[in-house]
Amino acid sequence: MKKLDMDKIHKKIGENVAHYRKEAGMSQLDLSLKLGHKSVSIVASAERFYQGKHFNINHLFQIADILNIEVEKLINQV
Repeated sequence: MKKLDMDKIHKKIGENVAHYRKEAGMSQLDLSLKLGHKSVSIVASAERFYQGKHFNINHLFQIADILNIEVEKLINQV
């Protein structure tokens, strides 16, 4: 069985979130607020996988709902 490179997976998911967020015309702050955070740091850090920060499964389902897309689009090409 092929070993999963989780860093690569988290980076790609972050790139996908950024892509679809921008496509929806939403800022990182807008998305952060809709996720219930008062700061942009969670979204900004996870989109870039900064210091290992990444979105969890709950975030992904919330983000998909906020962006009105299927969650599969966020994990596509991983």
